[in-house]
Amino acid sequence: MEWKNWSGRLACSPGEIVIPKGESEIVSAVRASAAAGRRVRCVGAGHSHSRLVLTNETLIDMASTSGVVRADLPKAEVTIRGGTRISALGPPLRKLGLALHNQGDIDRQSIAGAVATGTHGTGPTLQNLSASVVGARIVLANGDVVDTRADLEPDLFKACQVSLGALGVMSEITLAVREPYRLEEQMWLDDLDEVLGRIDELTQATRHFEFFWQPGGTRVACKSLAETTAPVVTPLGKEGTRLSWSYEVLANERDDRHSEMEYSIPAESGPECMAAIRDLIAHDFPDLSWPVEYRTLASDDVWLSTAKGRETVTISIHQGIDVEDEPLFRACEKVFLSYAGRPHWGKVHYLGGEGLRTAHEDWDEWWRVRDSVDPEGRFLNPYLAELAGRGK
Repeated sequence: MEWKNWSGRLACSPGEIVIPKGESEIVSAVRASAAAGRRVRCVGAGHSHSRLVLTNETLIDMASTSGVVRADLPKAEVTIRGGTRISALGPPLRKLGLALHNQGDIDRQSIAGAVATGTHGTGPTLQNLSASVVGARIVLANGDVVDTRADLEPDLFKACQVSLGALGVMSEITLAVREPYRLEEQMWLDDLDEVLGRIDELTQATRHFEFFWQPGGTRVACKSLAETTAPVVTPLGKEGTRLSWSYEVLANERDDRHSEMEYSIPAESGPECMAAIRDLIAHDFPDLSWPVEYRTLASDDVWLSTAKGRETVTISIHQGIDVEDEPLFRACEKVFLSYAGRPHWGKVHYLGGEGLRTAHEDWDEWWRVRDSVDPEGRFLNPYLAELAGRGK
């Protein structure tokens, strides 16, 4: 049997694919794999561009473990099954009087996969999804199920906020949420240099701001989203004109198959790094036809988060799956690293363990905690074992 990710760029042939319908079946699958000496990886929506999922042993597909488990309205927290797609959260949360603080510009990922890789949206006051995690329920390598929060197994909690799927199977995740809110969207064209010169003003003007630069030109498509009390406008407009509930405005259709590299840069270096990427592409990759995306992200204190300890700008490079992406991505990565960049865990990068240790001060501590709950490496695939310096 063969498994492919969303883009089709990554593929593997698992020895078995298990599709549990609930936590007890996850436990059974993990214990059966351990008894057979097989390693385990999990997959949600398969929207990652990295090699985190790839395995030739046991692959647990979380698609059937979905839905809201419970909500704590006084605490503004909601517990969600790990396989739940972000796209399935908006309406049920709104019925409960709740909403995610933020989300990315696509909503096809599973919540466990998005959390495991530090997925984020845009907004200088808004953190990534991992920073919203206040608790988790994890099936460990021996089949035991543990609950963790900041005050319960605190080291495990810190490690599982960005877990890379390497600590165990997250059967449930508890997120801090807020009351439902509406957003009004605007899009316009502007000059790239002018936007970079005004970037602080533009990012502070509304709750969300981002722009897309089309290689070969000098203009960028800017997008702002402002929180509003105005009534929802139906039917839902096209991208750039929407006024509706947050989950209907934040999510976009991005159906063209592609691969992607994204690096997080200290916010103060964002404009200079973006200009350097533009110059590199104009000089060395003049035929690139895919846009470059520029977003902002608030600082957090999450181990392995790309925004830990610093206000952040993220810059994303895209390439079609019918074109070799490595020359472009390697060249861009050199620029990103010269600005103290940290790679997105769910997208393409070429750093090994030493490079990641340089980027993340908690790298060794994260591995210490990970190894304490999975000493035999049951949740490590060859890629993760390589990052840990343990070969294949």
